[in-house]
Amino acid sequence: MGGGADVRSYHELRKATAARDRGLREKVMSLEEAASLVNDGDHVAIGGCTMSRTPFAMIWGLIRARRRKLKVSRSIVSTEGDLLFASGAADHIMTSWFSQGIVWGVSKVMRHYTEKKLAHFEEWSHMSMGLRYRAGAMGIPFMATRAMVGSDVGREVADKVKPMTCPFTGEPLLLLPALNPDVALIHVQRADRYGNAQMDGLQFMDIDIAMAANRVILTTERLISNDQIRRTPDQTRIPFFTVDAVVEVPYGAAPHECYGLYEPFFDHLDYYAGLVAKDAAESARNYLDEYYHEPATWADYLVKIGMHSVLDASRRGRSIFND
Repeated sequence: MGGGADVRSYHELRKATAARDRGLREKVMSLEEAASLVNDGDHVAIGGCTMSRTPFAMIWGLIRARRRKLKVSRSIVSTEGDLLFASGAADHIMTSWFSQGIVWGVSKVMRHYTEKKLAHFEEWSHMSMGLRYRAGAMGIPFMATRAMVGSDVGREVADKVKPMTCPFTGEPLLLLPALNPDVALIHVQRADRYGNAQMDGLQFMDIDIAMAANRVILTTERLISNDQIRRTPDQTRIPFFTVDAVVEVPYGAAPHECYGLYEPFFDHLDYYAGLVAKDAAESARNYLDEYYHEPATWADYLVKIGMHSVLDASRRGRSIFND
């Protein structure tokens, strides 16, 4: 039930969920095959947060597949939002913050597309995004909260929420509509061939997103055996029965970070920020031509970023284990 416009009842959503294949079967496929599971106009939720575990390889695959009119949601959007707007893959992004990053400031590409009314940036508070995914994961149509009550953000989405008076305390509350994305894109450190996924570091909203979505595409830094998964079951955050596709793609969050493996590729992000500092939209399209459409494979994309950057990001990312 995307942004409140989906008229399907929760009985219908539950029926569709119950009909899903929950068999323990292999789900490994290529980026191109996984991209075919996403349709034009779908609501696509993106896992991770800001520059952490962004499923860039899958976004790269969707842009190359020329998907259009996607509605995208994420807790906090960074450079991936620029590229989704500039490529035409998405025309609506729902999030709590849209910026290349704290270092580089508010996205100039986002400002171009929203100020010229070429695309829509729908802003919610960070807490409300999480609660909406949580409601979707729980199978309930809304979540009651005090988040955004009396705030400017709350006023901006006043037509999408419902005020209520708490029957116990008499205090004002807001009812937030659940988010049930058509597809979730989530990048993880490890997964088996069936879709059992293990994550290190912060989990953000990924578990709720996976449970709320109708389809889940996992990209993973490496495939491991189901025996390995069973040895550390406490680390399995996303279970196989929610997952529809598994794609092994090393450095699948580049140029963002994947905790414990590599940190952000700051040189490349500085380079991108310099490109879009002036004529943001045209520069973003030129970047897409060079880094998304020209490379034949994800490995070729990494080659274009440069081995020095890959090794440097890996050295910094793994330094957390030196102690």
